[in-house]
Amino acid sequence: MTPFTYARAQDAQTAIQLAGAAPAARYLGGGTNLVDLMRETIETPDALVDVTGLSQAIEARDDGSILIGAAVKNTALAAHRAVRQHFPLLSRAILAGASGQIRNMATVGGNILQRTRCLYFYDDAARCNKRSPGAGCDAREGFNRMNAILGASDACSATHPSDMCVALAALDATLHLAGAEGTRRIKLVELHRLPDDQPDIETILRPHELITAVELPALPFAARSTYRKVRDRASYAFALVSAAAALDVAADGTIRDVRLALGGVAPKPWRAFKAEAMLRGAPATAAAFRTAAEAELAEAVGLSGNSFKIELAKRVITATLTELAGGVA
Repeated sequence: MTPFTYARAQDAQTAIQLAGAAPAARYLGGGTNLVDLMRETIETPDALVDVTGLSQAIEARDDGSILIGAAVKNTALAAHRAVRQHFPLLSRAILAGASGQIRNMATVGGNILQRTRCLYFYDDAARCNKRSPGAGCDAREGFNRMNAILGASDACSATHPSDMCVALAALDATLHLAGAEGTRRIKLVELHRLPDDQPDIETILRPHELITAVELPALPFAARSTYRKVRDRASYAFALVSAAAALDVAADGTIRDVRLALGGVAPKPWRAFKAEAMLRGAPATAAAFRTAAEAELAEAVGLSGNSFKIELAKRVITATLTELAGGVA
């Protein structure tokens, strides 16, 4: 392991100053991803800035919105009364990820910025453009069962692993950021980049920019929401395909509004904007859900070992929305 310094920051400004003093500094939250990457020498920071002293507050506001400090632990967020009552898809997504011990350590900010679990990214004997730009991508002709069918490129087909981020994408979450140039806010769906020909650049964050909070806007119909995850085993496994959805159905059976995001299918949490647009004003039927799923997956491209995901994703979308509409999933 490369030698590094360690410092603990009690506020965002101190963290930014400490990180700016080292060429290859990294922010350390729960460490559930970064420490593993350091053990494998995939990440080699020369300084760690501990940001677990940042806000761990969860503020449920009167207007129905929620402000979540970046240092909030995943377990605490999933268990919060307002989250379970008003945004159950978020609670269910968090509980579907990792193990209880990891959720007790992992922070909201760190979860958002975790890196891919692609096998070739972790294997330093393999070619990986994300780990070593320009090296090539062994996943394209290798074991790619877990890889992307949407938003991938010839350079990289790795998927983003977070369950929580899928729910945050569906809920139109906003990230509060702080950096040397000041503060700003961006939508979570804008944070992660598609790989194109630069898969090593994963987000639009500026150097040493820090996530300080996550804001969920009020969304009354999100009380009728869920998270569905298909994986190879019942626990401690990443998604083959997952869906976070909320559905608002009028008394006459017409869909007034819908939110839908997918996991396990793309290099970023995939907001299903095409499917949502098709469903607004449509009947809340399994046939309509399937048609919208077909539209969302129309540009999906499978590799040698993951083409099954295209049909699986369509079925997951259809089943999830059918369940929310009161049908049999």
